[in-house]
Amino acid sequence: MEAYADALAGRLRQKGDHGGKGTFKWLIDQYRLSGHFQSLNPTTKRVRDNLFYHIIKDSGDIPFARITRRHIQNAVDRRSHKPSVGISFLKAISPVFKWAETCELITKNPVIGVRRPPTRTVGMHTWTIEQVEIYRKHHPINTMARLALELMLFLGLRRSDVIRIGKQHVKDSVLSIRTQKTGKQVHVPIFEDLQTCLDTVGKDGDTFLITAHGKPFSSSGSFGNWFRDRCKEAGLPDECRAHGLRKAGATIAANAGASPHELMAMYGWSKTDMADLYTREVNAKKLAYNAAKMIADCM
Repeated sequence: MEAYADALAGRLRQKGDHGGKGTFKWLIDQYRLSGHFQSLNPTTKRVRDNLFYHIIKDSGDIPFARITRRHIQNAVDRRSHKPSVGISFLKAISPVFKWAETCELITKNPVIGVRRPPTRTVGMHTWTIEQVEIYRKHHPINTMARLALELMLFLGLRRSDVIRIGKQHVKDSVLSIRTQKTGKQVHVPIFEDLQTCLDTVGKDGDTFLITAHGKPFSSSGSFGNWFRDRCKEAGLPDECRAHGLRKAGATIAANAGASPHELMAMYGWSKTDMADLYTREVNAKKLAYNAAKMIADCM
């Protein structure tokens, strides 16, 4: 938030009474009491609270009514070296100002029209099929480490969801769960390879995945750290993480011809943006192949 504070400080030197009414801190505190914020899932609220903490620390006593689109755009632009940070910043403050406008605390939402930072890459590393096989070779089918990989690869669940699922979520070989992040209900069939793994390990307890102490994982973070260690044991590079398996599954499905809406149904995405990203990459490869073949055929 230092860049954001700098962007504001040069033009908004007038400050409020250390978080009193009319300050940015006061606005954020009021928003956090709103129904919208309270309706967010626990993980999202925790992430937003952390962002709000830094915003308030650096710019909390700025009069919120004087914040303009230019100030927010400056804050986003100065994070262009790491687009995910700028996007997270926008995701945090956008609902604050939208709520403020609805409550008639401001007459114009300064976030409207702010350009999101360009995303240069698809983000986290996507596992290759070779890396999946290396992991499988090291962790046999009767281990919790192997079950974790198979669940994430075949079900496409986020860490926050894969640690919650158990036999109570399965009926007639179909797993159904409402995803924690988007609140979407997903229904994913369990095919033979995954079922074999479930029959071997993961049958006891309320969740398929349990710790060495026989208890469910306490958070997606603790599970992610545990899975990272299992990847290291298999000799995989540090870039191989839990989320990369979800991406691997989506990539495999897209390469096999899955449509954006099919991907949305399986992965619980509420918008087509992410699904389109995978299908666009597949289509680009096919188009490039066709173009290259035309050249080769003419020579």
